[in-house]
Amino acid sequence: MPSAVREWSERRWTRLDDRGSGAGAVIIFALLFLSLSAFVIDGGMSISKRERAADIAEQAARYAAQDIDLEALYGNAAGGAPINFQNCDARVKAFAQEMGMSAADTGASHCVAANADEVQVEVQLTYSPVFTGLFYGGDVTVRGEAVAENEVG
Repeated sequence: MPSAVREWSERRWTRLDDRGSGAGAVIIFALLFLSLSAFVIDGGMSISKRERAADIAEQAARYAAQDIDLEALYGNAAGGAPINFQNCDARVKAFAQEMGMSAADTGASHCVAANADEVQVEVQLTYSPVFTGLFYGGDVTVRGEAVAENEVG
C-alpha cells in the first residue's frame, strides 16, 4: 500500500505542479514597465531639449540683434536703431559656441532671415535618448527658432 500511495502522490504532484508559472507574467510585466518608463523618460527629455533649443534661439537672436550699426544710429538721431544684420550668422555661431554646444550643432545654427529691423534665428540641438536609443539607434535632433527686434525707447 505505501507504494500505491507513493505512486498516487507522485502522479498528483506532477499533475498539479505549477512551479514557474508566474515567471512568464513577471517577465511580461517587467518588459511592459521598462517600455513605458522608456517612453516617459525619453518623452520628457525630448520636451526638455525642445524648450532648451527654443531658449537658446531666443538668447542668440537677442545677442545678434544687439549688434547695432552705430554710424547709422548717430547719423539718424530721430530714427530707430538699425541692426548690423550682415554679422548675424557670425554672432549666432559665436553665441552657440559660448553656450558650449557641439561643433555640429554650432555649425547648423544660423540666421534664417535678417534685416535692419529684426533677426530670425534657428538653433539645432542634438541629444542621445536614454532608453529608446537602444531600440531605434542614433541621436535625435531638435530645433528652436526665435525672432528679436530692436526697439528704441
